[in-house]
Amino acid sequence: MSSHGPRARARPLPLCSGMHVLLTLSDRGRLVLCSSVMGALSSCTHVPCPPPAPTGAKRTLAASSSQPPNGLEPGGQPLKTRTLSGMASKTTSTVTPKRVAHSPSLQSLKKPVIPKEFGGKVPTVVRQRYLNLFIEECLKFCPSNQEAIEKALNEEKAAYDRSPSKNIYLNLAVNTLKKLRGLGPSTVQGLSKSGGRRVVSHEVVLGGKLAAKTSFSISRPTSPRVEDLKGAALYGRLRDYLLSEDQLKENGYPFPHPGRPGGAVIFTAEDKPPKDSSCRVCCRCGTEYLVSPSGRCVRDEECHYHWGRPRRNRAAGGWETQYMCCSAAIGSAGCQVAKQHVQDGRKENLEGFVKTFDKELPEDAHPGIYALDCEMSYTTYGLELTRVTVVDTDMQVVYDTFVKPDNEIVDYNTRFSGVTEADLADTSISLRDVQAVLLSMFSADTILIGHSLESDLLALKVIHSTVVDTAVLFPHRLGLPYKRSLRNLMADYLRQIIQDNVDGHSSSEDASACMHLVIWKIREDAKTKRAINLES
Repeated sequence: MSSHGPRARARPLPLCSGMHVLLTLSDRGRLVLCSSVMGALSSCTHVPCPPPAPTGAKRTLAASSSQPPNGLEPGGQPLKTRTLSGMASKTTSTVTPKRVAHSPSLQSLKKPVIPKEFGGKVPTVVRQRYLNLFIEECLKFCPSNQEAIEKALNEEKAAYDRSPSKNIYLNLAVNTLKKLRGLGPSTVQGLSKSGGRRVVSHEVVLGGKLAAKTSFSISRPTSPRVEDLKGAALYGRLRDYLLSEDQLKENGYPFPHPGRPGGAVIFTAEDKPPKDSSCRVCCRCGTEYLVSPSGRCVRDEECHYHWGRPRRNRAAGGWETQYMCCSAAIGSAGCQVAKQHVQDGRKENLEGFVKTFDKELPEDAHPGIYALDCEMSYTTYGLELTRVTVVDTDMQVVYDTFVKPDNEIVDYNTRFSGVTEADLADTSISLRDVQAVLLSMFSADTILIGHSLESDLLALKVIHSTVVDTAVLFPHRLGLPYKRSLRNLMADYLRQIIQDNVDGHSSSEDASACMHLVIWKIREDAKTKRAINLES
């Protein structure tokens, strides 16, 4: 074939593995070079190139016999123009990724290390792990690395200082981590960019166009509906959690005295020999002290005590018991100081009790469900009622009042009661007034919910046996007389922190917490029953 003929044949010249060169004659007698790299031919036309032949076969590419003279196709476009446009259409440009500023991380920062504390309430390794998480979150929104580290250290120290135990610390740390994540840059849920592609979540697909064209169902275990846990339905389910008579006696609930009207009897009370009425034992520090006939201390003597309960902790070589308030060993001097000694006294004078009675109700009504909590202060008599709160199943307060004790107050017990002198300054409500209101609200079949409710009923001097006690519903692993605190129950099961106010407990908060726990327990038990039924 002549190299100057109008129909030049393209011959591939192998340059290297996977690369070929085509030489063709343009309409002006010039050679045009087209390259084919890795089997992808930069063709002089827009017609797709045939796939490469198998290894060992002769690779040829012949010009079409129907090509008109002067290098023109039926469309009339010159070969050179077609060659340049074809090469331009096959040209790909590499986009250099945009440089992103370096984001500081823990690897590039000098991490602060929490000093090891022997016998600490929270292991150092746990604290260090959460501190690192806090720093990572603070780096996302703090203007400088130093500010991020300082904020993380402050958040971790605040969580540690507020935690009397490891479980409380873990819950506080989780809540703090959620709070810090909320302060960072907001992200759009369900839609994100990944590798230059649009990624759509499963929930977005179900809520988008596919949902209108597709019929589907999702089978997942759910809790009982909220409307199923109201009124008579909730009352019926709660009856399965009522304390039996043996449980009431075992936990120290008051029962009517068989031979003394207005009197009560407690089956867990120890029978002690009669002692001098002027000699008492302090319920906080255990010291014996003398009182006058009016109940006042004969001598001005300070009371040094630990407000925290003893707790066993693992230590080097075994276990040791420490107070939760200050981590001091048993037998050490008290970490708190009060002006005088006090006593409990509720189980010693079991007079003036009233009992709830049966009431006739409409056919479509139920006796009622309430959560109750009381706060008490120390008087010359002992612990007496100073506040009572009742909430319904909607967590709404239906009765809340401060109460003026019958005897002189010697210690308001504000750390636990939250009651101050100002709260009782203008109060004229007495214990008898409270009893009258509660007897009108409750009947013998009304379900009362509380934590260690026997303590509240003793302060109210009310005898009632239809109760749900969260201290019994969530027992301590060691059994009686040990009981889990309401604060720990809320932290472990509902991931909520209560009783965190420095001004003391709130009876409305505690009553609502008990109601929340019981409803949560019903739902969890319902899930378990459904799972067992599905398996069977």
